[in-house]
Amino acid sequence: MAKVIIIGGGAAGMIAAYSAALTSKQVILLEKNEKLGKKIFITGKGRCNLTNASDMNIVMENVVSNKRFLFSAFKNFTNEDIMNLVENNGTKLKIERGNRVFPVSDHSSDIIKSLENAIRDLHVDIRLNTKVDELIIENDRCIGVAIGKNKIMADAVIVATGGMSYQATGSDGDGYRFAKEAGLSVSKLYPSLVPFNIEGERIKALQGLSLKNIHAYIYNDKKLVYDEFGEMLFTHFGVSGPVIISASAVIGNKNIKGYRLSIDLKPALDEEKLDERILRDFTEQKNKSLKNSLNKLFPAKLIDEVIFQSKLNPDKKVNLLTKEERHSLVHATKNLEYVISSTRGFNEAIITKGGVEVSQINPKTMESKKIKGLFFAGEVLDLDAFTGGYNLQIAWSTGYAAGEGAGNEQYSD
Repeated sequence: MAKVIIIGGGAAGMIAAYSAALTSKQVILLEKNEKLGKKIFITGKGRCNLTNASDMNIVMENVVSNKRFLFSAFKNFTNEDIMNLVENNGTKLKIERGNRVFPVSDHSSDIIKSLENAIRDLHVDIRLNTKVDELIIENDRCIGVAIGKNKIMADAVIVATGGMSYQATGSDGDGYRFAKEAGLSVSKLYPSLVPFNIEGERIKALQGLSLKNIHAYIYNDKKLVYDEFGEMLFTHFGVSGPVIISASAVIGNKNIKGYRLSIDLKPALDEEKLDERILRDFTEQKNKSLKNSLNKLFPAKLIDEVIFQSKLNPDKKVNLLTKEERHSLVHATKNLEYVISSTRGFNEAIITKGGVEVSQINPKTMESKKIKGLFFAGEVLDLDAFTGGYNLQIAWSTGYAAGEGAGNEQYSD
C-alpha cells in the first residue's frame, strides 16, 4: 500500500483522494484555499451540475478534446458511480432538461459536503491553507512535495490543481508549472466555455436581452464552423448564454478575430412563412411606422437593431413598404449579424482548453509515462467538453483513475 499526496482539493482532487484511500495506508490531500471544492461551489450558478445522466457513449460524444484518451477512465468510473457516491453520502439528486444532474436542494455545498464526508470516512488527512511550491523528483521518480522549507515524502503524487479558469478560486496554473518542471509538455492554454466580445458599440444597447429558441451560426469567411439551437444573452461587451458558450469550446482555440455570428431569430419559420407573418402584422397596423409595428415579432429592445440591419427607414409607414423592403426585414430577422473580435478572458471561462498533453499520460492510471509516481487528473490535463455536466465527469473519471493508480501497492517501497 502506497502513501499518496494529492495537490488540489477540487473535484478531481477529492475523488482521487477517495479512490486512493480505498487501498492506501496514508492519503494526504493538500488544498491552498481555506476550504475544499471552491470551484465546485460556483459551478452551475451555485447549483453544481454534477454530471450528465446520458449513456456514457453520449457523454463521450460531448468531449471536445482528446475524447479517445478517456475511454478507459469513463468505463472505470461512470456517471452512475459518481451519482451513487454522492447519494450514499447524504445528497439526493435530480435530473433536469438535457439529462443534467443537480442536487435536489439546488445547493452545490451539499455536493461538496457529501464528497468531504466520503473522504473523511476513509481517514484522508486533509490539510487546508497549504500551498505546494514544487514537486520533489529524483531519478525520474516523484517522491514528494516541498512546502516552503518543509518536505512531505510519498510513494505517489497526484496533481489535481485545476486549470486557469475562475482564478479567484485559486486556479493559477500551478499544475502546468509542475508539469513543465518535471519535463512534460503543456499545450497552449485558452479560455473555454466563455462569452465572446463583439465589434462595435451598437451591442451595448442590447445589454441584458435574453433570447430563447434562436439558431446561432458562426462563420469563418464563408465557411460554417459552428451552429446550435437554443438560448443566448446580449451583454455590455458582446454575447453569452448556452449556445455561445458551447461555441467557444469548438472555436475558442483559433484566432477568431473577424469570425461572423449570424442569429436566426425565427428558426421555426422559413423566409416565405416569416414574410406571410410580417405581412399579416402589417395589415393589422397599416397606418403605423415600421418601428412601432414589430412589437408582436420582437422584444422591444431588439426592434431598432433589426430595422438598422434591414437598412430600412424606421419612420416609414408599413403600408408603404415595398416587397423588396419587406424581404430585407425578413433577411435581417433570419440573419442578424455581428463580427466577433475575441473571447473573454480566463476569469470568465468555465474551463481551460489545453493543458498537460495526454500523449505523455497513461490513460488507465493517469500516471506520467516519463516520471514514475507522478499522476495528473482533471482540468490540468488537455481535456475539455461542452456544458451539461460533461467537464465535471472528466474530473471524476480521471481523478478516480489517478487515485486508483497511485494507491496501487506497486508504488510502495
